[in-house]
Amino acid sequence: MHSLAVPLEKFGAGLKRYGGVLFFLLLAMVYAFMILRINMLSNVQVDQSEVSSKVKATGVPRVHAADALRLESLKDNSVNVQTLFEQNRTNPFQE
Repeated sequence: MHSLAVPLEKFGAGLKRYGGVLFFLLLAMVYAFMILRINMLSNVQVDQSEVSSKVKATGVPRVHAADALRLESLKDNSVNVQTLFEQNRTNPFQE
């Protein structure tokens, strides 16, 4: 037991002495790893068949004709909504 105490004390003293430098090196290695990993993941080529299968799986949103007619009739009946539609058509970026 006594034979391990002396090397551990020397190791602890060295760790105290160079602790800041070792911590900086550890952070630099983690940062470099993250940059390399991001670079690898950003350059991945996407398979076109995978893209087309995902697009087919999402489907196209559809509006029923009855709902479209109901929305049009609501727009035609309300003066406030009509002015709102006309303002947005003439200047869509106006606040």
